[in-house]
Formats: sequence, structure tokens, C-alpha cells
Amino acid sequence: MMKIGVSECLLGTQCRYDGTGAKDKYVVNVLQKYFELEAYCPEKIIFGTPRETIRQVEVNNTIEIHTHQTKKNVTPELEKISNELADEALEEELCGFILKSKSPTCGMERVKVYQPVNAPSEKRGVGLFAKALRERYPYLPMEEEGRLEDAWLRENFLMQIFAYKGISEFMRSKPKMKELVAFHTSYKYLIYSKSTVSYKILGNIVANNKQQPLEEILKTYHQEFLIAINQKGNISKTYNVLLHIYGYFKKLISADEKEHMLTAIEEFKEGIIPLIAVIKLLNLYVKRFEMGYLKEQKFLNPYPAELGLRSDIKAFK
Repeated sequence: MMKIGVSECLLGTQCRYDGTGAKDKYVVNVLQKYFELEAYCPEKIIFGTPRETIRQVEVNNTIEIHTHQTKKNVTPELEKISNELADEALEEELCGFILKSKSPTCGMERVKVYQPVNAPSEKRGVGLFAKALRERYPYLPMEEEGRLEDAWLRENFLMQIFAYKGISEFMRSKPKMKELVAFHTSYKYLIYSKSTVSYKILGNIVANNKQQPLEEILKTYHQEFLIAINQKGNISKTYNVLLHIYGYFKKLISADEKEHMLTAIEEFKEGIIPLIAVIKLLNLYVKRFEMGYLKEQKFLNPYPAELGLRSDIKAFK
């Protein structure tokens, strides 16, 4: 089963400073059905639970972590455990990470930074553990639990996770050139829905016009693929992909079916119907006409349909 790292409090574990948890319903009730969740909590390991609260404080233009009441600088030990846990994450072969928002250690952005004396805090900090993860794995899919309430960010995040897992397993299989071509072909339209620039770059790498060694091609392709899936999709790019796929069978269907198909695509573009309604129609024709090339397209089935990510109109912007 695929593994995702999770800030431990989001699982409901009572490991926060006050001895409570911060159970996230989407993580526990939905994602736990599809992923093995690996728990991480740097603060609990160092200080136990319950514990004194900590906060990010700016001292001489440097952000440190201090205990709130006793004003002790605990940055060194938190940096050490954050780096150790980030290294462990590599060994676990994680394909994504969900972090606790606003946390001095786990917050990805907008963490409160205080001044040593009384002054308004500013939301400009990054948690030490989140920073350590990003430094080591710049393209590992990462999100905060609060941001996953946004249907668009949720859909992009889960799509990225499954694609990240796909490329990781592919690279470990020690593929030959023909296998790279097949892999790239299956992700053609998913990549196109993310970035036309990345689509062209990856296509040129696979074409190998410079006759580079396979090892170098795979290394470059891996890097550019991760860059591609790290980008967010939108309605406009998805709309173009839908038209491209429709083009494969537009001459094989009746005038009424064409009108129905094009109306559905336009209604998706206008935000009237969710993407899943259009995808179901496309998959119907792909199956009817036995279009093997399209059957292999990850864009049409990028993750388990049961996740319902494409059923929300707000999943695309």
C-alpha cells in the first residue's frame, strides 16, 4: 500500500502541547482507506506530552524556536530531530506528506513569527520539519490539512501523489528505452493538463535527438516529470485535453452523440457540471471503440474513482 507521511496529531493522537489531538476527518475517514499513514511529531519526541508551548521568534534577523513561558531557545534540538525525521522519510519511500498547519515545526507557510518584545506577530514563518522535508525532497507532494479542504488543491494533491508513486516505481524497475516511451505515452495527457511547456520538454527528452545515454535520459526525465506534476491543473488546460481526446472518435459517433459530447465539455468549462461527468462519457466511447491508446491514459483514470475528486465542480479553477 502507498505510504503518506502525516503530522501525528492529525490522526487524533493526543500528542499536542496540551495533551489533545487535532484529528482531521478527511485524513482519517477517507485517506486512511487508500494509504498507509506514517505518523511524525518532532515536538513529542523532544518534549513529551503535555508540554510548554513553543513559538517562532525573530532574534537579530534570525528565526529561532523558543518556549513561550520560560523563553528557552530550543532551536538546536528541534533542528536535529527534524533533520533526522526527514532522513527517515526517505527510507520509508513516502509518496506524499500532510502537515499540520500553523505549527512551528510542521507548518508549510504563514507560521506566526513573534518579536522578543511585545509586538504583533507576522505570518511569515516555515516550520523546521516542513523546511527539512522540502530541502531534501523539493518535489515530494506536500500539503497542510487545512488547504485540503479546498477541492481544487485536494484534487491536484492526490493526482500528484499517484503520479509521484508511478514515476518512483518506474525508475526502480530499471527501465529500457522502449519502456520509457510506453510510460511517457501513458502520462501524455495528464502532463499536458499540467503544463504544455513540460509536455514539450518531456517529449523532447524521450525523442532523444541528441542520442544521450539511457542513464542520463532517465535521470533528466525523472527530474522534469516531477516538475511537471508539481504544477497545478486548471479548467483551461483540462478543457484542451478533453477536446484532444474527443478528437480520436469524433468521426466514429453520430451527430447527436457529437452534440451531447461537446455540450458536456463546454458545460465543464463553464462550471456547470463536474469533470467526472465528462470523463464517464469519454470512457464510454473509449471502451466502445476499443481504443487501447486512450485506455492507457492516466489522465482518464489517475486515481481510484471512489475518492470522488472529480465529482466536485470546485475541483477545477
